[in-house]
Amino acid sequence: MEFSRVERENILIIDDVTSNLMTLADIIRDAGFTVRPVANVRHAMMAVEAGLPDLILLDVTMPHMNGFEYCRILKKDVKTRDIPVIFISALNSAQDRIKGFECGGSDYVSKPVEKTEILLRIDMHLRMYRLQQELTNSNKKLHTIVASQLAQIENERRNIVLALATLTENKDDETGNHLDNISANARLIAMGLSFTRKYEKLITSDFINMIEAASRLHDIGKIAVSDRILQKEGHLNTEERRIMMSHTTAGIDALKKIYSDNTENGFIRMAMDIAHYHHEKWNGQGYPAGLKGTQIPLAARIMAVVDTYDALVSERCYKPAFSHVGSVNIIKEEAGISFDPDVVDIFCRLEKQLKHGQYDQTVPDEEIEPVADTDAGYDAMDGRR
Repeated sequence: MEFSRVERENILIIDDVTSNLMTLADIIRDAGFTVRPVANVRHAMMAVEAGLPDLILLDVTMPHMNGFEYCRILKKDVKTRDIPVIFISALNSAQDRIKGFECGGSDYVSKPVEKTEILLRIDMHLRMYRLQQELTNSNKKLHTIVASQLAQIENERRNIVLALATLTENKDDETGNHLDNISANARLIAMGLSFTRKYEKLITSDFINMIEAASRLHDIGKIAVSDRILQKEGHLNTEERRIMMSHTTAGIDALKKIYSDNTENGFIRMAMDIAHYHHEKWNGQGYPAGLKGTQIPLAARIMAVVDTYDALVSERCYKPAFSHVGSVNIIKEEAGISFDPDVVDIFCRLEKQLKHGQYDQTVPDEEIEPVADTDAGYDAMDGRR
């Protein structure tokens, strides 16, 4: 029987009886296959290491290690587990055949081997092996395509929400740099924390990349707050302050609606934490939930510091721009009160690398009017940052 093939599949034959080995090798070589005959398992292992076979013909009774044991080894290795193994053995009881299949064999042929039978079985298992490989490759390609499409959809969703956040921020950010600043500073502080023993396992590269993007959504809830309140030059009254504070719950409600079918997404999960909790305080006196200490998500604790800093150094309709030095001092004073002391510590260590530029940096810090009273400082502007 002749078998024409586009590629010469290579077949590894393992048999410790030389006459059996040569007979099988001649049959298979004449059929157009590449033949690799070896006399024991040790040589078989070396042959497999040198190049994976497309099919293995394996004797059962051999010295040092029998065929069943070697088959189990092959099936445990990810590189060789899918290669079809056909047992060739004089042991032909039902128990022997069952044992062969139980250890992972694809077929079991009794000696003496009949030429046509063995070639038909080889051809059948090679066809099945090729189909399996094609299916695996097709699945990998399909997975790649689907993953790429899902990533594209996710990026489009993210871009839409980030664009919405930018439109929202433009309602009360006179300079338009706030989102860029807090995004860069959130990344900087997260990176700084990641180098500390306490946070090195908690803050991964994914966390750092996510907080850089998710921080831009911190005030997305302000879309529900009227311009009259956002741009009011004087102090807010009680009702106006209540409405202003509602932007945290409005923010998470908006994100939940946009991503109601994708709440496991890490980016949106962090964005929801930031939007909801970035006005919580370390001492539990913040809003909307009155969370305390580490009850506040880490991303929101970082956001609270960088958002406050940028609001302090920026000119707003309700306050002048404070100096960098004065703003850093305010943050320091609020460590353990409004802010996580660990975050403030890293903030202070990296304060010279912070991105701001909201006030005229050509004027030295010492010439900028310092914070004169608490009404002009952190407490008064907390609800409006």
